[in-house]
Amino acid sequence: MISRVHSSILQGIDAIAGEVESDVAIGGTGELKLVGLAETAVKESVSRIQAALRNSGYRWPGPKVTINLAPADIKKDSAAFDLPIALAVMQAGGMFASETCDGFLVIGELALDGRVRAVKGALATAMLSRRLGKRGLICPADNAAEAAVVEGLEVIPVSFLTEAVGFLTGELPIDAVEVDLDEVFQTAGRYEVDFSDVRGQESAKRALTIAAAGHHNILMIGPPGAGKTMLAKRIPTILPPLTPNESLETTRVYSARGLLAPGESLMATRPVRMPHHSTSSAALVGGGIIPQPGEISLAHHGVLFLDELPEFTRTTLEMIRQPLEDRWVTIPRVHSTLKFPATIMLVAAMNPCPCGYYTDPKRPCKCSPVMIERYLSRISGPLIDRIDIHIEVPPVPWRQLRGDSDGLSSADMRQQVLAARQVQHRRFSTTCSAGDEIGNPQSGSAKATPDKSAIRSSTPLRAGNPQSSPSTTTNATMSSRQIRQFCKLDSAGEMLLKQAMTELGLSARAHDKVLRIARTIADIEGEENIQSHHLAEAIQYRRLDRRL
Repeated sequence: MISRVHSSILQGIDAIAGEVESDVAIGGTGELKLVGLAETAVKESVSRIQAALRNSGYRWPGPKVTINLAPADIKKDSAAFDLPIALAVMQAGGMFASETCDGFLVIGELALDGRVRAVKGALATAMLSRRLGKRGLICPADNAAEAAVVEGLEVIPVSFLTEAVGFLTGELPIDAVEVDLDEVFQTAGRYEVDFSDVRGQESAKRALTIAAAGHHNILMIGPPGAGKTMLAKRIPTILPPLTPNESLETTRVYSARGLLAPGESLMATRPVRMPHHSTSSAALVGGGIIPQPGEISLAHHGVLFLDELPEFTRTTLEMIRQPLEDRWVTIPRVHSTLKFPATIMLVAAMNPCPCGYYTDPKRPCKCSPVMIERYLSRISGPLIDRIDIHIEVPPVPWRQLRGDSDGLSSADMRQQVLAARQVQHRRFSTTCSAGDEIGNPQSGSAKATPDKSAIRSSTPLRAGNPQSSPSTTTNATMSSRQIRQFCKLDSAGEMLLKQAMTELGLSARAHDKVLRIARTIADIEGEENIQSHHLAEAIQYRRLDRRL
C-alpha cells in the first residue's frame, strides 16, 4: 500500500514543497530503504521513528518498507521529516486512514518516546502552506505561535505522535492556534535599556541620533571604558518601530536558524547582533555546506555591532562590503544561488591604538606612530569609505559620571529620529514600498505596535528575488541622481565642500556620504535646504579621513 504526506524542505530562509511517500509490501524480503537524497540527519531518523512508534503503542509495519522523499534532486538534511515519515509509514501499513491528511503540511522532529520537538523554519513552511492553498499546518506545539501569524491557515499544534494521529483520524479534535499580535507587541515590544543610562557623551548621542535618522553606518573611536558598547546597545530604542513586513522578514530569518524561543510568534523589537571578533567569515556573512544566514542577516532591520573592529580578520571584514551596499548576502553554490536579506545599520567600535589610550588625556599611550599606523591599517580604505560617520568617544569626566543630569533620553532622541524619517518618507514617497510606514513622531512610546491586520495580510519579500529589494526610504540609500536632486548647496556650501575635498582628500564615495549626512542633519532641524553649518557638521563626522 502506498501513502503520501505533504511536507517542506528548508532552503536558506525559504521553504519549498516536499512530499514523503511510503510503500509497505506485505510479501517483501524484510528490508527498509530510504531514498531521495537524504542527508545523515534524515537517514538516522528511521531508528528514532521506529522507537517513537513502539513507545507510542504502535508497531512498525513491514517487513519491506520503502520511503521516498520528493523531489529527489534536492538534498534533505532536516529532522523535520520525522513526523511526516512516521505518518506516511503508518498509513501505508494500514494502521490508520485519514481523509484530511492531504490538506495539511506536516513538520516535526520525533523523540524516542513519541514527543514532537520543535524544528527550524516553521514560519516559512506556514507561508508555503498558504501559497499552496492548503487548509493548514501540523507542527510542533513550540512552533505553533510563529506559524499562526500567517492569515487564513489552521495551525494545529501537536506535542506527541499520538495527537497527530488522533487529529488526522478525527478522534481527537485540536483547536487551531491563534495569536493576539496586539498583545505580542504590547508585552514584547519594549526595550529594557535607555540612553538616559549613559552619562555624558552628549556629542556621541547627537551623532547616533543623526545615524538613526538617516540609517547611516557609524564607527565609534575611543579608549576602553568610554561607553561605546553601552551606546551601541541602545540604538534600537531610538529607531522607528518594526513595520509589519520588517517584523515578518526578521522573524523568518530567526525561524530558519531555530533561534526563536518556544512560543514566540514574532520579533517585536529590532535585533542587535554582537559577534565576537574571532567569528569566522561564514558565521558573520552566512554560508556552510548547507547555507544558512549569518550574523549580518540575523541583524536584518536591526543593528550589527562589531566591537574591536581591527581585531576581525581582514578577509572577514572585506566580506561585509557587498552587503552594506546591496543589502543582500549572496551565497553561490554549484547548483543554486541563495540570497539572504541584510538591511542593517552597521555600528562599529575600535580603540585609537593597540593599547587604547592614544586619545585619553589622563593615561599615557605606549604605542609608537608606526604601531598606530599598522593598527589602523587593519581596516581597509574601501570599508572605511562605506561607514558614513566616524566619531570620537572620549572618556567621561568625573563630574558628568557622578552628576544628577541624565542628558538626552531615548524618548527625546527617538522623537527627532521619527520626525526626520517622516520627512524622508514624504521625499521618497514615489519609490517607497507599501510596508514602510513610519510611526507617529509625536509618540514617546518605545513600543512597536503595528496593526494586526496589516501583519496578517502582508506578503513578506521573498529572499533571493532581487526585484523585492526595498526602495529608497532613507537618506543613506539615496542614489547619485537623488543626491544631485535633494542635496543642492548654496555658494558657501560649495566652497566649504571643495575645501574639505582638497584638504581631507575625500573620495567620491566619501563626498556622497557627506552630502547624505548633511541632508539628514537638515531633516532633523526641519530645514528644506542644506545650510553651510549642516555641511560643516557632516564633514566633522569623517574622522578617519584624516589622521587621529
